[in-house]
Amino acid sequence: MEAVSIVLFLLLAVVMSGAVSRMLPVSVPTPLVQILLGAVIGLSTSYRVDLDPELFLLLFLPPLLFLDGWRIPKDELLKDLSTVVELALGLVLLTVIGMGFFIHWMIPAMPPAVAFALAAVVSPTDPIAVSAISARVPIPKRMMHILEGESLLNDASGLVCLRFAIAAALTGTFSAASAASSFLWVAGIGLAVGIVVTLVVTRIKAWVSRRFGEEPGSQILVSLLIPFGSYLLAEHIHASGILAAVSAGVTMTFAEISRQALATTRMRRNSVWDTIQFALNGIIFVLLGEQLPAILAGAKSTVLLTGHHGAEWLGLYVLAIVAGLALLRFGWVYVSLRLTLLRRQLNSEATLHSPDWRLVAAMSLAGVRGAITLAGVLTIPLTMNDGSPFPARDLAIFLAAGVIIVSLVLASIALPILLNGLTMPAEPSKQAEEDAARVAAAEAAISAIERSQHELAERDGNADFYAAAGTRVMDLYRERIESRSGSAKASAEARLQDRLERTFRLAAIKAERAAVVEQVRDRAIGSATAQKLIRELDLLEARYRI
Repeated sequence: MEAVSIVLFLLLAVVMSGAVSRMLPVSVPTPLVQILLGAVIGLSTSYRVDLDPELFLLLFLPPLLFLDGWRIPKDELLKDLSTVVELALGLVLLTVIGMGFFIHWMIPAMPPAVAFALAAVVSPTDPIAVSAISARVPIPKRMMHILEGESLLNDASGLVCLRFAIAAALTGTFSAASAASSFLWVAGIGLAVGIVVTLVVTRIKAWVSRRFGEEPGSQILVSLLIPFGSYLLAEHIHASGILAAVSAGVTMTFAEISRQALATTRMRRNSVWDTIQFALNGIIFVLLGEQLPAILAGAKSTVLLTGHHGAEWLGLYVLAIVAGLALLRFGWVYVSLRLTLLRRQLNSEATLHSPDWRLVAAMSLAGVRGAITLAGVLTIPLTMNDGSPFPARDLAIFLAAGVIIVSLVLASIALPILLNGLTMPAEPSKQAEEDAARVAAAEAAISAIERSQHELAERDGNADFYAAAGTRVMDLYRERIESRSGSAKASAEARLQDRLERTFRLAAIKAERAAVVEQVRDRAIGSATAQKLIRELDLLEARYRI
């Protein structure tokens, strides 16, 4: 019962965090609210969460990384792939090496392998925390796509580096050559496992659905099992389960395009995954807050590991690590953006301009540490191979937690200021692409309706009746083709009409729903009929609110 109570408390805190963050008069990131609520739980209850590192890694990281890989815009990722790779791989390696040496120099009592492990867990960034920070000052789309792509890849690269650092700490040896060859196996096989598992499972699922029909509940459950299956299989063969989960998510996008599920399944699945993402991310931050009282209570003994006296040294270490991370990121982002501008202007006569310092600063501060950092540091083993306590584990957890909190607070203050009025290069409009896709879809729809008219007329003989019904539907599609294929002015007017139609439709749906509810209250219709009608209205409303 105690475990159930803890889970319920954590979920309640996650639910409350969203409402509390919206009620506050100032923009406070939801993760900070969740950390505060977790601290309240830790201080006000006798329940304590004893986190098992391996179980924590299995429960939280595979689904989150899988979903990131599934939902990230692939075209946008490919457009800025060079910048993303430079940030996600080059910056991570620089951070692990640079900050590893810096942390060990700053805290000699922390073994080098543990210092590099701490540097590895603070290297990944968290775009979800950035989105929460910039809720009132939206991040430019292209910047957000770069941050999402960077986070997707640096989560995996940072955690793979963590794996090698922990192995070095446990064995006491490290070989760069063996680590490089091992990395190729761990990364390559891990990526392959995710791809193969996703393709095999989706093919089997599609075959069963074609032969025996589709059950939405089982389809959703399969999508939930894929990241865990990929992770466990990769770990079983000593590959990277993290990379397997990421590649499984990326592959899921293309697998779903070729083997489409029912519309009902996709809608329910999206809702389920949205809930899981919100819950898991929230629970991670609540757990951080719940662990803080115990971490702070042991601060006096923890600081003795550093050779100093006084808990203020821990705060100085956290600030020094955050400053080091910010400086490394600022320098790397500046060089990366300058190289990108140089590559684009090599074949032109335009003058090479330095990147806007506000843009570089915003990209640097947007490197907020969050759920992955916490999940990674909590996977540090409790004991060494001989059963002795893992050296400086509590100190590493404290410093990682401090980096998360300080980076969140710093970004929540400075990032909106830097983003306010920041102009990004104009993005090419996707309206022409959307119009062409809508026209092609409408033409395919008209062809399908005509075929259905002929088939029904030949079977039943009432050609005029089917022609009239089909014409009413085809007129809607012909109107779409005409509005999307005309001049720019005509297309703009058509889009304005679409917006007005959406407004009127939503107003009408609201009135319909109110009328149905009123009839239920008056006992004019039964609850089953009301549920059916309201579900239909909900589906229509979801369509017009996209």
